[in-house]
Amino acid sequence: AGIAGLRAALEAADHRNIIVVCKGAIDESNTWNAQGGIASVLRKEDTFESHVADTLRTGGGIADPQVVEQVVRQGPELVRQLQEWGAGFDQVDGKIDTTLEGGHSHARILHAHGDETGRAIAEALIATVRSKPNIRVIEHFFTIDLLTDKDNRCIGIIGHDKDHGLQIVWAANTILATGGAGQLYRETTNPSVATADGLAMAYRAGAVLRDLEFVQFHPTTLYIAGASRALITETLRGEGAYLLDTKGRRFMGDYDEALELAPRDVVSRAILAQMRKTDATHVYLDIRHMNKEFFAKRFPLISDLCESFDIDVSHDLIPVRPSAHYMVGGVKTDSLARTNIENLYACGEVSSTGLHGANRLGSNSLLEGLVYGKLAGQAVLASEPSDLTSLKHPAIRYNIPHSDRSQLDTADVHNSMRSLMWRNVGITRRAQPLTEAQEIIRFWHRYVMDKVFDTREGWECQNMLTTSLLIAHCADLRKESRGVHYRTDHTQTDDKRFRRHTEILRAG
Repeated sequence: AGIAGLRAALEAADHRNIIVVCKGAIDESNTWNAQGGIASVLRKEDTFESHVADTLRTGGGIADPQVVEQVVRQGPELVRQLQEWGAGFDQVDGKIDTTLEGGHSHARILHAHGDETGRAIAEALIATVRSKPNIRVIEHFFTIDLLTDKDNRCIGIIGHDKDHGLQIVWAANTILATGGAGQLYRETTNPSVATADGLAMAYRAGAVLRDLEFVQFHPTTLYIAGASRALITETLRGEGAYLLDTKGRRFMGDYDEALELAPRDVVSRAILAQMRKTDATHVYLDIRHMNKEFFAKRFPLISDLCESFDIDVSHDLIPVRPSAHYMVGGVKTDSLARTNIENLYACGEVSSTGLHGANRLGSNSLLEGLVYGKLAGQAVLASEPSDLTSLKHPAIRYNIPHSDRSQLDTADVHNSMRSLMWRNVGITRRAQPLTEAQEIIRFWHRYVMDKVFDTREGWECQNMLTTSLLIAHCADLRKESRGVHYRTDHTQTDDKRFRRHTEILRAG
């Protein structure tokens, strides 16, 4: 239901019959919730070369230069196409307005309705998808697993429809665009649907997963007891907001010369360090020096959010802290969105295309979703049309022995696992907590995996445990600090041993 999946469907729709399967409603996605913008070179003073250089620099030495070049150069054309489909980007003097964001050397971030960019893009894509007669949308369908045959070809999915129960969807080609994994962490900006289902499904099916240790944390999410961790967009700092600690001191100068416009991983670690120094649960964003009317017009969503908690931004500070935001690693693809499993493609946050390397440059994710959604759709069109009657799969039998262990409380496992991941596999990592996390998660595996599951909560619990263990394991293997992966026991970047990717494949 996000930008990558919808764009892929549209690309393939002219010559294929398409089913778009949504875990929840079609408007439940990270795309819909994205406040930040989409990065694209639109100004005369900006260049593709500059955008490429910014992306590679942020990527920590392991981004793929050819992929970066491919994605950056397709940006302007696909942005114009979004406009044609109805995405109303903010304009000044008849031209799309662009702003500056941390890590970017030029103002190249496009927005819609101030801080509702993702929603504007999603609405345009959804309307276009619904206008295509050969695209069928199925909402509230939980995909349980990918189906593969003896020749390692993906031939569809098995899932659970809220009205019809267990269903199989046979497909000549399957595009995995299931989004991220933020719900693995106690603090996250992601919606409730982001439970790493695609990563776990791909792992079970035999796909190669890459760079799972790289999880990006957004530095500034609203921190109020009882409230969800609503994102306070990075663009606010681009427009001049300051970070203050609980003692009222502007502290970013202690950590990076770029101050509040340093890359996200630097700002997140700085906030975490300052919270520890001041024995605080949060820091503050200060926008009291901004014009209140300008703020309300430029950031209507955040303005309404602050007002709902009685925060008067002309007098009050906004309490913030970091939260899990974006899964940088994912299912390994080539430059055409193909995985190692025949007829299975991946795009968007679930994938690892090589664009981000060890750290995602802000606002490149929506761009990647557009480009790789298009590429996945094109790859499907280039494949030989298959006769679905030729797709065969052996009978699916459930041979799960009766469990003599205690009754499972999935909610308890879920909450405990999220807290463990936040503590032990979070913004900073070190060997002993990583080892402990793996031991505890393996114990939960033994407790959970012998049960029979027939609900979304149970399937999600399995997927989250599987992916959490893989992330902790990969983080343990990378004994250096690179990008968003920071080891307090290995603080230096070790190019000699670790300037490479971490790949993981299910044994057997």
